[in-house]
Amino acid sequence: MGRTRVVITGMGIVCPTGNTVEEAWQNTAAGRSGIGTITLFDYHLVANHLAGEVKNLDIEAIIGKKEVRRTDRVTQLALAAAQQAVADSGLQITTENRYEIGCAIGSGIGGIQSLVETITDFEQKGHRGVSPLAIPKLLIDSTSGKISMEFNLRGPNFDLTTACATGNNCIGEAAEIIRRGQAKAMLAGASEAAIVPVCVAGFANMKALSKRNDEPHKASRPFDSDRDGFIPAEGAGIVVLERLEDALARGAKIYGEVLGYGHTSDAYHPTAPIETGEGAAKAMEFALRDAGLKPENIDYINAHGTSTPLNDAAETRAIKTALGEDAYNIPISSTKSVTGHALGAAGAIEAVFCLMAMQHNFVPPTMNLDNPDPDCDLNYTPNVGVAREINVVMSNAFGFGGHNAVILLGKYNQNGHA
Repeated sequence: MGRTRVVITGMGIVCPTGNTVEEAWQNTAAGRSGIGTITLFDYHLVANHLAGEVKNLDIEAIIGKKEVRRTDRVTQLALAAAQQAVADSGLQITTENRYEIGCAIGSGIGGIQSLVETITDFEQKGHRGVSPLAIPKLLIDSTSGKISMEFNLRGPNFDLTTACATGNNCIGEAAEIIRRGQAKAMLAGASEAAIVPVCVAGFANMKALSKRNDEPHKASRPFDSDRDGFIPAEGAGIVVLERLEDALARGAKIYGEVLGYGHTSDAYHPTAPIETGEGAAKAMEFALRDAGLKPENIDYINAHGTSTPLNDAAETRAIKTALGEDAYNIPISSTKSVTGHALGAAGAIEAVFCLMAMQHNFVPPTMNLDNPDPDCDLNYTPNVGVAREINVVMSNAFGFGGHNAVILLGKYNQNGHA
């Protein structure tokens, strides 16, 4: 008896390039940037004025005025994406199966807007000024908890926090929960809503952000010689994972399969990767081993590709180490070039893009790659997407604290790997 196969039957997304899967994919595939001058607060408060914001989302129409008052934006974005994913999947949650369906929804930073507002209220009004909703709004696990309540999910319910690797870890661990028989289906993904002055200032003061305030669409430049930092972004990506046998039994549309998952730690530095990319390379190798695949089986890599000098060079070295000579033959791109870096939600948003890349057999571009860094000498699909048959995708996500999480997604094939 082989291991349980886990497939993806639903997707949902809200991100800087769109508020539906189709809209976000079409803009990302066409290289249309969702990055602009910050509108969520007075950008003059900080030195770096750009962000990838979720735009034109009527959250009250989605979750209602009452829930908007009772939840942080990070939870609101997750709810919007989760509603899409559940509706897309057609999964019916009933009193009979609700203990067999769970959720793994993470965030890197959580309800930071509510935290800042609560501290301000306390300083201005004293203890009586602190809302009784303050704690549930700012707790990182409130997002997964709220989604479980929204859909009456009584199976495993947790939040993982591994900085910018969070989305991949949540998807990978949710798949493992299904494989070991603790659930038959899981909502998995991540959300982030950290476009607040204190976060932007913090990233800026550690010299992590781009200073190209006058060129919003050109500021995120993964693997380019002129890159000078990432663009902070917000958003959420949620997928529905199920046992293959259950998806087939109910005639569900299958977008893809979780083939492999690798997770390592650099154990090196709070914010910088190991220059050799050793830890990231091991995560890629472990994901391949988990899937029973070889480097030549990979058709596309969605890179972490943040547009910082250290990350992009280290990731390039890591890919070469893990994949050897095959690294030069595999198209790679960073969709952060148009979305910005959604921190903990990045991997989950990019998982949706990877699934759409397979659906459309199309590699999205890395925009603004005008002057390739000699140290980043792989095929990073500069500026124009490429049509190509894609059956297996590797998606990389690396986070502060040395977290490395890699997932392998594949087209569904009844006999196994595509």
